[in-house]
Order: sequence, then structure tokens, then C-alpha cells
Amino acid sequence: MPTSPAIPLPQLRLSVAPMMDWTDTHCRVFHRLLAPHARLYTEMVHANAVLQGDRSRLLAMDAIEHPVALQLGGSEPALLAQAARIGAAYGFDEINLNVGCPSDRVQAGRFGACLMREPGLVADSVAAMIEACAASEKNVPVTVKCRLGVDDDHDYDHFLAFIDRIAAAGCGSFVVHARNAWLKGLSPKENREVPPLRYDWAYALKRERPTLAVIVNGGIVTEEEATTHLAHTDGAMLGRAAYHDPYLLHRLDVAWFGGELRTRAELLRSMRPYVETQLAQGRALKHITRHILGLFHGQPGGRAFRQILSEGAHRDGADWSLVEAAIAATSPPSRIAA
Repeated sequence: MPTSPAIPLPQLRLSVAPMMDWTDTHCRVFHRLLAPHARLYTEMVHANAVLQGDRSRLLAMDAIEHPVALQLGGSEPALLAQAARIGAAYGFDEINLNVGCPSDRVQAGRFGACLMREPGLVADSVAAMIEACAASEKNVPVTVKCRLGVDDDHDYDHFLAFIDRIAAAGCGSFVVHARNAWLKGLSPKENREVPPLRYDWAYALKRERPTLAVIVNGGIVTEEEATTHLAHTDGAMLGRAAYHDPYLLHRLDVAWFGGELRTRAELLRSMRPYVETQLAQGRALKHITRHILGLFHGQPGGRAFRQILSEGAHRDGADWSLVEAAIAATSPPSRIAA
């Protein structure tokens, strides 16, 4: 059985989680400017969508984004293999299978977290994806993102057996959202908050299976929390914290990989060439600026920054000058004048 090639890991790994309807290519370009060393993920795309949908939109990717992983959903090994092969051909650096999403829509399609109850099917899917990627020009690694279990399954040995089954299929890297997924009775938001976090399970997995790459995810909202996990795992994945306070990504990247902190304004201005290229191609500013609203989170002028962009970016002809006006609103003279 083919084995997925190992993802080259530095001493540690910072990842940005996929978020449905949010982590599009504009978002990933912004996050890459903030964190040059992070591994970025697409939102979850169903294998059928890759095969039958608008790939130019679903698989859109700018060269600056690398390394970036395509996250797939699905439960049919043959279709997942085809989608993985297409993703590899499009230039993605990793193909990730999501078996951790608990939403009703995902369950109805028999993919996401409900597949943790079918480890054999997940293993078959991973093996097929690895074989497909191995046959591609670029031997792209296949990874898995999962939960600890579903509903009231609180048996660590059961979780370990699931991981071992998938690892035996050739997967060597796992992103572990360190809480259970409740398939009934909780909304997706509640599923990110209500089931208790058990980072110790991810720590134990890395300790007992040291050859596996284990990235911990879930409930990480500060630089200190993310860094704490490095003593026990290979890295951390940030989700909504990276979206609502994106400067956190920059602070972590500098703290973990070196370099000097850049100001928020400097980082944002480095995005100008990309923004103006997109505008010249007919894309609206609002589709880009929605991802940068949190850049001045908790900072003086942050509210004005958000307000200027939120109210102005949807207007016809909105261009980079609006972004400059929002940046100016964060400086003391502008606030005094206001």
C-alpha cells in the first residue's frame, strides 16, 4: 500500500484552519502576508464539487499562498481519489480529508465527523487518495483532520484505534481538534465551544505514536496558548482567532520562526499590489476587505477602521484609497480631528 510522503516539518508548525465561506483565496493571501511560515488551508470542498463544479472558483489559488492545503469532504474513496488527483494537479501542497466537521449539512451528505464511526471507510478513502496523489506529477501528501470522537464516545483507546487504522493506510499527519463532535443537539458554533477540550489526548497520541505528525486544534485564542502546545505536539492550528484577530498570526510567526514585527499598517500596505490587480480584473473591493476587518482588533481606532471599510467597500468604484482612509483613522491625529 502506498504511503503518503511526510510533510516537511520545521521545528514546529503553525496552521490556519479552514472555515466554510471564509478562507477563500483573498483571505489566504492576506494571511500569508501576515505569517510567511504558516500552512494555509482552503475551506472544505466536497469531492463532487471538485469533479463537477467550477474549479476556477473552487480551487482558485494565488502563487503567494504556498504552502496551502486543499481540504476535501466526502465518503466515496473513488471520488475522493479523483478530487485529490485534481487538487495535486492544481498545485496544492497537501490534500487534507476532513472527518471532523459536525454540521447537519455535512452529516446529511455522510461526510465530516460522522465518518469517525466508519474508520474502515476513512482508511479506504485515505489509501485511494494517497495512491492517486502518488501517481500525479507531484507526490502530494494526504493528511486527515479529525475530532477525538463523536457524541458520548469518551474512550481514548477507541480514538487511538481510529488513528492507527488511518495511519496503517499510509497517513502520517493528523490535525486533531481536541474535543468530541456532537452530531445531534448542538449547532456548529456550539460544537466549537460546548464539548470539553482534552488536549491531553493529542499529547498522548504524539507521545505514543512519535513518528506521526500531530497538530493540535481547538480553543486556541492567544499566543501563549498556541506556544504551550509546542512542548507536546508538532504544532498548532488556529481557526477563528486568526480571523478575528489576524495580527495574532503575525506575532506567532515572528515568535516561532524569527524576524521582526511589522506594524499593522505596513503589513496591510504590502497587500496593495494584489488588491489593485484584483480590482483591475473586475473584482469588487468588498470581497477582499471583509477579511481584513479584524486587523486592528483591540487597537485605538479599530472601530473606525472597520466602519470605514464596512460602509465603503460595497460602493461602486471603491478602491485602495478607501483602505488608506481606514488606516488613517487608526492614527491619533485622525481620531482627534474626528
